Amino acid sequence: MADHVIPHFHNAGGVSSIRIGAREFQCIGALPPFDHPHVYLDMGDEDEIVCPYCSTHYKHDPSLKPAEAVPAESAWRADAA
Repeated sequence: MADHVIPHFHNAGGVSSIRIGAREFQCIGALPPFDHPHVYLDMGDEDEIVCPYCSTHYKHDPSLKPAEAVPAESAWRADAA
């Protein structure tokens, strides 16, 4: 069993960029049922990445916890759906 859960983020609000606390995460595009296939993204040593599926621009923010985002509503939890 995995020792941690990979955070998921979406851009249902259509913002120009999303700050997140994780460097490894999944982009789901929009909220279910309109989400795109969940794309695993890994920033590695970089501070930003663009989802190749929906072009959402994500920026790493070390002041945030891994599952947090700005705007906050861009963080998605499967159990909250």
